[in-house]
Amino acid sequence: MRLFTILFFLVVSLKLSAQNNSKEVLFTVDEDPVYASEFIRVFNKNLDLVKDESQKDIDAYLKLFVGYKLKLKEAKTLGLDTVPKYKRELSNYRSQLAKNYLSDNKVTDALVEEAYERISNEVDASHILIRLDENANPSDTLKVYNKLVELRERVLKEGFTTVQKEVHDGKEVYAEDLGYFSGFKMVYPFETVAFNTEIGTVSMPFKTQFGYHIVYVKDKRKSRGKREIAHIMVNLNQADAESRIQDIYKKIEQGEDFESLAKHFSEDKSTANKGGKLSPFSSGELRSKEFEDQAFAIENEGDYTKPFKSNFGWHIVKLIHKIETAPFEDMKASLEAKVLRDSRSKLISNSRINELKQRYAITNVDEDLNYFTSILNATYYISKWHTPEGFKPEKAFVKIEDQQFTYQDFANFLIKNQRRNANKLPFNEIVTKAYQTFLEKQLLAYQEAHLEFENPDFANILSEYRDGLLLFDLMENEIWKAAIKDTLAVQEYYNNNKENYFFKERVDAVVASSAKKKDISKVAKLLKKGKTIDQIKSIVNTKDQVNVLFTKGIMDGEHQVLPDDFLFQEGVSEIYKHNDAYVVAQVNNVLPKTYKTYEEAKGKVASDFQDAKEKKWLIDLENKYQVKINQEVLNSVKSKLNN
Repeated sequence: MRLFTILFFLVVSLKLSAQNNSKEVLFTVDEDPVYASEFIRVFNKNLDLVKDESQKDIDAYLKLFVGYKLKLKEAKTLGLDTVPKYKRELSNYRSQLAKNYLSDNKVTDALVEEAYERISNEVDASHILIRLDENANPSDTLKVYNKLVELRERVLKEGFTTVQKEVHDGKEVYAEDLGYFSGFKMVYPFETVAFNTEIGTVSMPFKTQFGYHIVYVKDKRKSRGKREIAHIMVNLNQADAESRIQDIYKKIEQGEDFESLAKHFSEDKSTANKGGKLSPFSSGELRSKEFEDQAFAIENEGDYTKPFKSNFGWHIVKLIHKIETAPFEDMKASLEAKVLRDSRSKLISNSRINELKQRYAITNVDEDLNYFTSILNATYYISKWHTPEGFKPEKAFVKIEDQQFTYQDFANFLIKNQRRNANKLPFNEIVTKAYQTFLEKQLLAYQEAHLEFENPDFANILSEYRDGLLLFDLMENEIWKAAIKDTLAVQEYYNNNKENYFFKERVDAVVASSAKKKDISKVAKLLKKGKTIDQIKSIVNTKDQVNVLFTKGIMDGEHQVLPDDFLFQEGVSEIYKHNDAYVVAQVNNVLPKTYKTYEEAKGKVASDFQDAKEKKWLIDLENKYQVKINQEVLNSVKSKLNN
């Protein structure tokens, strides 16, 4: 939630870039300049994102922009940018963001093509994993490896299920059916072995960060792509849920419009007003396997399932569109980005290191490595080595550009990594490998530390997040927590604004809906004769024919079964055309507009109280900090933006 709110500020609350090429000052806040180029960039960036038309008006947008800068000025005045929590969160975000900019952009065509091939196919597999620490000694590693070789032979002879029941303990040994998966769904080493293992065979043991595995491949198939569907759902908590979904199904079978029925009767509120439509999804994306299997089982667009039950409710699913995997060229750019973020990026890390070695000036340390080889001894193998007497910690070691590393820096690295050499490698090999790792680590660290100077896009995004995070903390302290802390003030705000909090006029009614006007006309006549709903149902509906559905309850004008122009009046209503169907209502009682108590309106009151407090606070900031707008520059900005 915290990150979402920060990102909201970045998009809606007007953030400027860190890089300023133009020196035209649009306005100042207590002599701090804000450049025209910043405003133009932000205005254009957010133009297609904002829904409020006022934010597309330059003068109105400038007012919001000035308010944003005033808040940032106040945050820095209060020293919020010096708070340890703020610094820590910004540092964590910087580290995460940097990962997207520190990969080699020269992703090989082969790697991207492999990724496309794998997302275009699916593997049905099971595996056995024996967990093992990445730094396990060779004897333990060999023991696990041999155990998996033995289990592999058993799987080939006895079948996976038999072995699974015997060995799975959910702690050290995992024997699991994974179902179908495609590219990027598993860690890269696992994915690679699974796709390269023939159907009906078991791989040899292999290593991932979790331990050692064997994989049994049961089947391979082309990806099922995505499905765009619509559904009608009835909640399980209804006593007549099954009979109601069957009634709806009969109406579909009778030729009534699926979309219209979904709008009238689907209890999935997130999709009902869209005719039951869901966003397209692929295998494994839904929480209900039953729902997913039913959706993918529909062969033809326009066909629909029989009613079925999931853990969410009773459904009828209609296939709108089959979406096949996009062509390679259409996906190439997104696949390159995914490869860079994925563990498979390690395959191209060497090219990145080599490029950095070419980019940065690095001193030669061959003689220094010989020295470190000479001072190692047997204690290194038991993690007790330390630098000898006469060691010169401040002596210059390797230098990357302007950053000098000392003998002590490298010695600390050797000491920290002693346990990795328990297999007693020769000292010169230990030192050489350690130096390569040390150098690579320092090269990457140097690049990351200087990323803001080397990559403008990174600098801009980091600057946006920095100010967004600062604004979040300011708003939380000054506004959002106010409703929690000052309950008396919120209560007083309610007392002064009671007229804004009320229940709209509602009706206690039964609404009859049908695709056929003649059926609703018949219902209207029967209602006027005083027939009960059960009596009317028995007349207009039969066991095999559901012509009319009835909805009962207290409803306001926004209820999905009521037309926009519905007349709130007791008795039998006129017949309305609504959502490509016809409705008539028996209004038992009209509930007038009534004002809400404080408890009933508490959430909305707290939100309104915060809005009012923020407006007053912004006026105080305008009085506290002097804002001077350069009208000549503003006229120039308007000219550029209006062309």
